[in-house]
Amino acid sequence: MKSRTGQLVIWRTRPSILVALLAVALLVASEQPPGQEAQRPPVTGVATLGLTVADMDRAVAFYSNVLSFKKISERHEDSTDYQELENVPGAKARVVRLRLGNGFIDLTQYLTPKGKPIPPDSASNDLWFQHLAIVVSNMEKAYKRLRQNGVEAISDGPQRLPKWNLEAADIEAFYFKDPDGHPLELLHFPLGKGDPEWHEKTDELFLGIDHTAIAAGNTEKSLVFYRRLGFRERGHSLNYGIEQERLSGVAGARVRITSLRVSAGPGIELLEYQSPQTGRPMPTDERANDLLHHQTVLVTSDLHSAIEALCTARVSFVSTGTICDGQPTSKSRQSVLIRDPDGHVMELVGK
Repeated sequence: MKSRTGQLVIWRTRPSILVALLAVALLVASEQPPGQEAQRPPVTGVATLGLTVADMDRAVAFYSNVLSFKKISERHEDSTDYQELENVPGAKARVVRLRLGNGFIDLTQYLTPKGKPIPPDSASNDLWFQHLAIVVSNMEKAYKRLRQNGVEAISDGPQRLPKWNLEAADIEAFYFKDPDGHPLELLHFPLGKGDPEWHEKTDELFLGIDHTAIAAGNTEKSLVFYRRLGFRERGHSLNYGIEQERLSGVAGARVRITSLRVSAGPGIELLEYQSPQTGRPMPTDERANDLLHHQTVLVTSDLHSAIEALCTARVSFVSTGTICDGQPTSKSRQSVLIRDPDGHVMELVGK
């Protein structure tokens, strides 16, 4: 990304993200053969998964008390850099980081300006749909915990996917909502499926974050975007039938699922509803202070080159200020927000 003076201009890294970046960096380094300089893709890890909440104290209590997340840090944001990064003029925000297992989430409450609530009729096939998949060691006990706490369900109870669906056979899943209406998923893997960490002996009920799933209007179009960032396909399935309908809450659901991964951190899962094709597009006026907003933080070892490539590919940028062919500025910056083909927001962060 170059300004008219030929300088690359990017956003400063926020200090509070360094814990997650360090964890990702160490995992990536451990996978590199000794004495060999690996050719790294643009994105080397998924650091955190972020979502906007209306009431921070209520949200932290829910994720901590019901789902066993642990509070790691808290910060307040009101700088011009932050306002330009998020493209929310005058933003004043409270940000809390939580951890579950090896996964992190960032909850952001905009003190001002307030954003829009999630549409009450949101459905799993709407293109703004995005959920966090939380792995559990025992689905029956986890579901009981949710019911005891009066959690709003999307699914008609936990669903065990059928044996004919070889990629997903015997996986148990359940969709529900947090207090702001964000969809979440409980996930239990049978032996032989999922990452090895989900099968380690433990007394914990809630284990960590496996992936974030996002609705995709066209899988092939989305794959062009995510491959450019360095993601690789890890699995595919076509889910349909009564179990998928009861899981998603969408009658007649037929979903093409593509699992994507980079070297470290949770995966990204593309959900293309082949039917019904009634899902609504991401609102064109979606902003970071709206409650349906999610922000997936991706770590890159060379942000300058990544942004140059994205500018050349005419990827949509959320952040304001100098990005592609903008006015020159003297600020040194280390992060930027972009949108995928369906409008889901990714934050690229240099380490």
